[in-house]
Amino acid sequence: MQTDSSFTFVLFGGTGDLSMRKILPALYEAHRAGMLAASGKIVAVARHEEDRDGYLQWVNEHVKAHVAKSGVDENAWASFIARIEYVKLDLGNAEDFVKLRDAMQDLPSSRVFYLATGPSLFVPICRALASVGLNEHARIVLEKPLGYDLRSSNAINDAVGEIFAEEQIYRIDHYLGKEPVQNLLALRFGNALFEPLWRREWVESIQITIAEELGVEARGDFYDNTGALRDMVQNHLLQLLSIVAMEPPHSMDSDSVRDEKLRVLRALKPIDPREISRLAVRGQYHSGVIRGTSVPAYATEPGVKTDSATETFVALKVEIENWRWAGVPFFLRTGKRLADRVAEIVVNFRAVPHSALGASALRAGANRLVIRLQPNETIRLYCLAKKPGEGMNLSSVHLDLAFDQFFKEGQMEAYQRLLLDVINGRLALFVRRDEQEAAWKWVEPILNEWAASGKPKPYAAGTWGPAAASAMLAQHGTCWLEEEN
Repeated sequence: MQTDSSFTFVLFGGTGDLSMRKILPALYEAHRAGMLAASGKIVAVARHEEDRDGYLQWVNEHVKAHVAKSGVDENAWASFIARIEYVKLDLGNAEDFVKLRDAMQDLPSSRVFYLATGPSLFVPICRALASVGLNEHARIVLEKPLGYDLRSSNAINDAVGEIFAEEQIYRIDHYLGKEPVQNLLALRFGNALFEPLWRREWVESIQITIAEELGVEARGDFYDNTGALRDMVQNHLLQLLSIVAMEPPHSMDSDSVRDEKLRVLRALKPIDPREISRLAVRGQYHSGVIRGTSVPAYATEPGVKTDSATETFVALKVEIENWRWAGVPFFLRTGKRLADRVAEIVVNFRAVPHSALGASALRAGANRLVIRLQPNETIRLYCLAKKPGEGMNLSSVHLDLAFDQFFKEGQMEAYQRLLLDVINGRLALFVRRDEQEAAWKWVEPILNEWAASGKPKPYAAGTWGPAAASAMLAQHGTCWLEEEN
């Protein structure tokens, strides 16, 4: 689907890691697929390259390697980089934004400003854009993290909100653009099969995991002041939870979808500070081995304080206080230096009330839906079937929802979908301010309690985190998905 009209896409932080790995490759894929209006332009803003030729050389050297496995079509690549203009700019100097305004004077007036920068620059950039009149007829994309806590998040939103209206602000969470998340909505709200089962009467528990093998890499300074709860739970995990648990929206327009997500976030059962040690596990990785390679402890990573109490792992038991989900535990988990790189949603259905076919049918989770977000994107439905041969012995089998076999079009990468939505003015997959505030309000008591308590529980790199995370599920009579194998 092509964009509805022409556009000017301004990329702040044009030589940054996010631009190199995600944004420019996603724009190229959209261009190659014919999804961008022919007259659309990309304006990269950075301070490291002197001119356009130097910037295009950087793009050729650094961005091509991050294009999808299908590789680079040289003709498409040549026409893609022809879209790119470059402005050298000191983001800390508001007067330099006159150069940006002049460079955009003859470009399409429908403007997108993507702030692929640190959050400390969000407000100065927005104010500088307004000072030269570039905040009108524009959309602004804000990358996470948006603040350190509720107060700082509100401060950024207040300042940006003085310059851009709420409908101009696109707070991006790339997990919401992933194909399986979109198909989860389609399965629930486009079919009569799943929605009647999507409630406390039939769902025993739900797990949401985002696990990484990587450590903090070169982000030690940032991560040591952030931690897994702020970096992953407050945004990604709570957004995925709200998608899983939301009520059917009136329509798929932006406010209908986000209204239902907000209701979930506001219905999250507050965690009593006295219960945090039972319902929340925090850990920090020590040295270990991942795929045969020794990796160092978090406390020895560059930029990390040797006595750091920052968590690199979080597991939570969450409940939603509404009619649909009362009493159903949602187990959230995220961490660095874990045994595998995986992001998935596991919906465990309740066992049958009586089995004439043996104990297998009475096991919770014998029927489950697994939505895999990474590394491969799949949806798999598990159920029981009779083993071949004599007797009535049951075994687990699964049905793969193999979308790639039904649709000729390849799956769209999350950033590609979200960038096209920004260009076309579609807000449904972006986080509204009141959603963000509700998430921070729920997370803050945990942050405050952890700040006042001792160090995180240690776990060896290459494992699935502290044993306390498994014990938390065992108290409910269940376990993490990988522990069943």
